[in-house]
Amino acid sequence: MRVIAKKILRDFWHKHADSEEQLKTWYKEASKATWNSPVDIKAEYPNSSILKSGRVVFNICGNSYRLIVDITYVRQWMFIRFIGTHNDYNKVDADKI
Repeated sequence: MRVIAKKILRDFWHKHADSEEQLKTWYKEASKATWNSPVDIKAEYPNSSILKSGRVVFNICGNSYRLIVDITYVRQWMFIRFIGTHNDYNKVDADKI
């Protein structure tokens, strides 16, 4: 997968230092992955959530943070749409952000 907008992750972990290692690990794994469907993601990340819109929500740091991505499986592109605290996540519409 080509993960687009790594800068969003970097900016976030500068504000939330406890997320840095887990976000770096997630980025490395996602960049090397070849996910062809949500089933592939659930196999590797069973606690992820697949939304109606097809977006995927990853729990970061034991669900302290949420990462929303939009995936184009055919092209193997993943767009970071949101990263925030659990409270921030509750204030957004994950299918539309």
